[in-house]
Amino acid sequence: MQDEDSQGRATPSKSQRKREASALQDLGGELVRLSAQRLERMDLPDALRSAVLEARRLASHGAMRRQMQRIGKLMRAVDAAAIAAQLAEIRGESNTARAAFHALEHWRDQLLRDDQALTRWLALHPHADAQQLHRLIRNARKEHAAGQPPRSSRALFRMLRQVTGG
Repeated sequence: MQDEDSQGRATPSKSQRKREASALQDLGGELVRLSAQRLERMDLPDALRSAVLEARRLASHGAMRRQMQRIGKLMRAVDAAAIAAQLAEIRGESNTARAAFHALEHWRDQLLRDDQALTRWLALHPHADAQQLHRLIRNARKEHAAGQPPRSSRALFRMLRQVTGG
């Protein structure tokens, strides 16, 4: 349903405006729940960043509610779609995050199958700890052969992700 302004143009209804404001507050709430490191990496206006940091400090329910309303108001003045895209990237929901995850899985599988893959990985990432990678690959192969849980394989994946910054 749409209302009309004084010039006869269609405007969103009051209910629609409330839904949009609530959605922006929810997006702001997601920002408040982020870790300090992830929040620091996000591209946010200074006023919004300080409001989010202030909300983390509050303990009173009423103060938190008011601060969330303030964050929602600040969100109306920024590109909320860009912030939502950044949050989706953090949650791993974006196409690029999924592609990066699958690429790391592919590398891990190659490293476990092919001895030459480690040489190729180290050529692409010379700052990686070759000795630790070799140890994790060897242990993962042993675990797989013995039918044990893939602890070293998981540790290898975490190390690959850490080396690539993902």
